[in-house]
Amino acid sequence: MLAPHHDGSPLHVSTQTPALGEGVRVRLRVPAGSTGPAGLGLSALEAVSVRSNPNHEPRFAPAELLGERGGWDWWQAEVEVENPVHGYRFLLTGPDGAGNPAQRWLNAAGLHDTEPLDSEDFKLVASPEGIGAPPEWMASSVLYQVFPDRFARSAAAEDRPLPSWAIAAAWGDPVQLTPPARSTQFYGGDLDGVTERLDHLGALGITLLYLTPVFAGRSNHRYDATSFDAVDSLLGGDEALVRLVEAAHARGIRVIGDLTSNHSGDAHEWFLAAHHHPEAPESDFYYWRDADNDGYESWLGVPSLPKFNWASGELRRRFIEGPDSVVARWLKPPFNLDGWRIDVANMTGRLGAEDLNAEVRQTIRRTMVEVNPDTILLGESTNDAASDFQGDAWHGAMTYTTFTRPLWSWLMNPGSQAAGGIGFAGNRVPVFTGRQFFEAHNRFVSGFPWRTRLGTLNALNTHDTPRFATSALPGAVPVALGLSVTLPGIPVVFAGDEFGLTGEDGEASRTPIPWALLEGEPATDAAALAQQTTRLYAELIALRRSQPALNGGGMRWLHIGDDVLVFVRESATNSVLVAAGRGEFSVRIPRAALGGALRDANAPQPLFGAEVDGSHGVALAASDTEITLASAGAGFAAWALSGVETP
Repeated sequence: MLAPHHDGSPLHVSTQTPALGEGVRVRLRVPAGSTGPAGLGLSALEAVSVRSNPNHEPRFAPAELLGERGGWDWWQAEVEVENPVHGYRFLLTGPDGAGNPAQRWLNAAGLHDTEPLDSEDFKLVASPEGIGAPPEWMASSVLYQVFPDRFARSAAAEDRPLPSWAIAAAWGDPVQLTPPARSTQFYGGDLDGVTERLDHLGALGITLLYLTPVFAGRSNHRYDATSFDAVDSLLGGDEALVRLVEAAHARGIRVIGDLTSNHSGDAHEWFLAAHHHPEAPESDFYYWRDADNDGYESWLGVPSLPKFNWASGELRRRFIEGPDSVVARWLKPPFNLDGWRIDVANMTGRLGAEDLNAEVRQTIRRTMVEVNPDTILLGESTNDAASDFQGDAWHGAMTYTTFTRPLWSWLMNPGSQAAGGIGFAGNRVPVFTGRQFFEAHNRFVSGFPWRTRLGTLNALNTHDTPRFATSALPGAVPVALGLSVTLPGIPVVFAGDEFGLTGEDGEASRTPIPWALLEGEPATDAAALAQQTTRLYAELIALRRSQPALNGGGMRWLHIGDDVLVFVRESATNSVLVAAGRGEFSVRIPRAALGGALRDANAPQPLFGAEVDGSHGVALAASDTEITLASAGAGFAAWALSGVETP
């Protein structure tokens, strides 16, 4: 796939953190050649300009041809950032094959013969005052998600009395999938247990630990908080969180918490005050259907999860606004969390005609910046997240549209039943070709600014979904994980993935971690699988962390087929060639498509999964005009290439 290219990486954009009024240099590269650049459909390229849309009025700026490097002609123009989200696209003009005037447009969704939508433009973001840019460490993060009740028990957990709602379970007991035990079965994992297992995270190469809620609730998941003022005593209380964060920081691992801004539990102190005393100040915190505060709005009609009313100034003051708020408290000493993942972010502040979502998310971020600007803010948004994720607050999305659902459709066994909770409406997983994977992935990521794309999660699965391994095609787990660590975005490990655990829905996936499987020589098939899969995760995470191009570098597709995808991540320092296939494949890539990154003196160097000296893997053969990538079955491989030269 040899075509004009632009993305938001430093190769093409001079800064991703411009101020309003600042000029930003943007570059386009086009395959070199005066007689019709490949992939463009013009007999000659006569001119390039940049069309932006300041104040919603189109403006064109001519681009200058800088020269040729590595088989690419580089064009440059300057865009003045006049709006907080400033879109732009490239217009390429010249005659078509019949000599008639023709034009091509390039935006984040790709190359177009006709004028495309503004929503798909490349985007520059000048963050509103007090919001700030994403922390520098975000793009190189590898995230590990822990569901505390099921991760690890410390010795101290043995002596803690259980509340009346909890149904006690031994660590090896099967997970109960039907109510009431589904949400009240209690295994007793705690935060000191997480601290004791931090060396495991370190060995995997994890840099960011995400804890699902740690505040007390009346369930094992704790999304039904009864207070935001203290860590659940069943998890060890405030002191256990302090110990965990200090120990994680000592290992170079950051820690983020989980807040539910859409609702509380129906046993929350605020809700109880309002429910029993309509004249209480907390009465404004919720949506009531009658004067007696009996009926109320809740999350998806679940009575135990009453919905917050963000029109309340007092709710904002207590929860999200200023240094004394809930949001701020846990980011400050002695707790020092490194950020928040916000649950149900897409529904927060929205009910009928009322939409306060932008106000809430921006207030949360301003409070975080006031306390510690080097923190991260992630938002859950399960479907098309682009409209909320334009750089005014959220740094990245926990969503299923950009990666998880397309991945499942491409790499799952046809007709898999493990679809509950992932957004297939209770139906079997639809079967995609590789091109359909690309189209679905590209459609949803093209709506994000580049820097938001770098902060969006590439999750195989989460605590709310089946586990990917449950119904994956043979050999597909390395392919899926390989894509997670090499596509732009933050790779995600849900605790237990590295053990090869399975689960057919979100609850079944919350299996207590079988730590004994990693101890000593494997005595069972399960132990052998756990140890083999843990090594796989460590190797692919090491690949991600060791290659500069995978941590903020550009992204260019080279081949999109039914059974194989090939792309290259690029930076000035190095490039990484990636091949991912779900079955037997053989693909030819013109050497010109790799440009100067494939120079004779710098042949591709195997990084992972490549056939070396007859070993099993993806084979790479190079000739003067092309490279051939081939595999006898499902496979994932990566090779190091030279960095991209620019004028």
